[in-house]
Amino acid sequence: MSIENLIKRAEDKNTRKLKNFENKSKNIKVGIMGGTFDPIHYAHLATAEFIRDRYKLDKILFIPSGTPPHKSQSITNKFDRYNMVNIATENNDHFLVLDLEIKRNKKTYTIDTLKDLKKTYKNIEIYFITGADAICDIETWKDVEENFKLATFIAATRPGISLLKVQEKIASLKVKYNANIIDVYVPSLDISSTYIRNQLKENHSVRYLVPENVENYIKYKMLYRYGE
Repeated sequence: MSIENLIKRAEDKNTRKLKNFENKSKNIKVGIMGGTFDPIHYAHLATAEFIRDRYKLDKILFIPSGTPPHKSQSITNKFDRYNMVNIATENNDHFLVLDLEIKRNKKTYTIDTLKDLKKTYKNIEIYFITGADAICDIETWKDVEENFKLATFIAATRPGISLLKVQEKIASLKVKYNANIIDVYVPSLDISSTYIRNQLKENHSVRYLVPENVENYIKYKMLYRYGE
């Protein structure tokens, strides 16, 4: 199948999933997976599925960022990143992709996304999934207190992160903001987007690190200097 047909198939499938979601969007629990996804990989998908299952979430909404405020380095074109997320999540009916951040022609903040979701889907219960390291820096985010009012935060801890430091920070945030934060250890894969980009730049294999069709998309688009 050509890459163009692959993109269209994934987009069409996601559109159908979103329509079904919109028809059933009242009184459901939704997990939010935001990020640059540059590129999306199996650890992202495994984390989302683990948390969906653990907390009995009805859906996981993947929301690729447009122009994230905390990323100083250059990132891949937002539409390429969106396409890769669509392709990666195509075969899981619990995973949906929203383009609301990539449509913004300005820096994208979590608070704006949460407000948009609450406005569009009136009675959803939002669980915002983020890394435990991000929770430790969350007070640098825009309108941090309002974020906590709109969502329950799930801080995913992985190997290499100080659990004691995270738990102390969460306890502090709960007192200061009356925040609802859950910390969970995710037995995920030790994969990062940075590692994958470096592998590709050095012309090494990323097979079994990203879904096969995502790798095919990267090859076709020659992203991350693939093959140079």
